[in-house]
Amino acid sequence: MDTTTQTLETLFAQLGLKDDPVAIKNFVAEHRLPADVELAQAPFWNASQASFIREAWRADSDWSDVIDELNALLH
Repeated sequence: MDTTTQTLETLFAQLGLKDDPVAIKNFVAEHRLPADVELAQAPFWNASQASFIREAWRADSDWSDVIDELNALLH
């Protein structure tokens, strides 16, 4: 069983994005979302990224907490 705690860095790597702290900070600064836009519905995700976010969040997987964190940062 994998007991790895997921982080923003591992989430960004999973999404195929640059995962260093500066790149994450820049991504958040450049991709702000209005309150009425769900994270998985954001226009900057490709279909695969949106699907991963949607499914991992709904499944309450080990990714849920870090997806919640990203959601808060972008809103």
